[in-house]
Amino acid sequence: MTHDPLLSLAQRLPAIDGFPTVDELRADLLALCDAHPDRLRHAVIGRSRLGGPIDHVAVGDGPLQVVVAGGVHPNEPIGFRTVQQLVRLLLEAPELTALNATWHIVPCVDPDGARLNESWFATADRRAYFTGFYRPAPGEQVEWSFPFDYKEAWFDRPIPETRALMALFDRVRPDVFVGLHNAEFGGVYFYLNQDDAVLARELRDLPAAFGLPLDVGEPEMDGLARLDDAVFRAPLARERYDHREARGLPPETRSGGAGTADYLERYGTTTMIAELPYWTHPDAADTSPTSRSYRDVVAQKADELEELHLLLQRVLDDVRPALTIDTPFRRASEAFVPGMGEAAQAERARLRDPALQRPATVAEVFGNREVARTFRLRFGGILRRALAAEIDAGVAREPVRAAWAEIDTAFRGWLAAEADTELVPAPVSALVGVQLAAVLATVRRRNG
Repeated sequence: MTHDPLLSLAQRLPAIDGFPTVDELRADLLALCDAHPDRLRHAVIGRSRLGGPIDHVAVGDGPLQVVVAGGVHPNEPIGFRTVQQLVRLLLEAPELTALNATWHIVPCVDPDGARLNESWFATADRRAYFTGFYRPAPGEQVEWSFPFDYKEAWFDRPIPETRALMALFDRVRPDVFVGLHNAEFGGVYFYLNQDDAVLARELRDLPAAFGLPLDVGEPEMDGLARLDDAVFRAPLARERYDHREARGLPPETRSGGAGTADYLERYGTTTMIAELPYWTHPDAADTSPTSRSYRDVVAQKADELEELHLLLQRVLDDVRPALTIDTPFRRASEAFVPGMGEAAQAERARLRDPALQRPATVAEVFGNREVARTFRLRFGGILRRALAAEIDAGVAREPVRAAWAEIDTAFRGWLAAEADTELVPAPVSALVGVQLAAVLATVRRRNG
């Protein structure tokens, strides 16, 4: 890669460890606003469901309108560090004035959800991560609670956090939007909502500059359009609906609404998402063939997802009459537990595709295996937290305690199996560097 001044900025980040809590992130950015009242403009653009402030920091006055949002999924805090570094660069790096942008930064759009993950923010330990993991039910996620009306699907209950982002979008009509997401394992991949081969190639090359692998194995969604290695076109909600319909699958009943890319179609916004892994593995970038059939690899994942679904669904159905507290963990379990059965069904529908009758690559074997392992820890862990909430509140009846003991035993077994994953924690500075460089590259490309 030739010398790139924007890339160089992202490569000169200080050493970074862990992630800030919601309060630490807010205090840091408010201190910067107080120190630079002539450069940074702060406002509260909404309140979370529990009354927490949703902050907005504006920088610059250029014609290009850029919105960057962190915490769009509350278990994805890499973006919190990216926000901190981006604001500092906008204050300190004169090179960024050439981008001719007004920056609208929402550091954490879902503070309530982020707080439920804070127990693992300071560590790269996978045990701590999955023990303290929380992801909201889709209808309570900012990314998947935008209004949606298509064929048999209907969603018109955007949560307050989503409404705050919608109002910002409607006010500034962004040219560029970046939702700061991240994945969990493997390598780096990207989404773009436009078929831009030049930007796709630039994004593809970024991870290598930071010593991180691309993820060229199994995409997280079936049927994605590939723009380059590990760069995909961001699918719209109606396209996902049509894809399921073409596979002979029913519409998803727990998927909430549309996403940011759907809502921003009206403004012609360039949307980019950089997905960064907490833990890397060289297999994620290995495209060499194996002796295993790709079809068999997908079939095994379907079997493992169905096994997980049957276990969690039985426990949830049995214990539901004894549950007394409406917690975020319980609502998430009610969505994700049956969702595992739907995921298994979707994987089995793929098996009819003759394109799967080929050798699987190393990356595909790795990716499919880790999805199944991750989902059991994610969603088994959330159900475990739902049951623990009843116990901790002192209202758990005996069926709840018995259900918790069963899930806890399974969860501990899944954690013990993590010993052979050989996943390596990625340096936070490298993760933030890739995300920051991808943001700057996207804005520069839109600026022409």
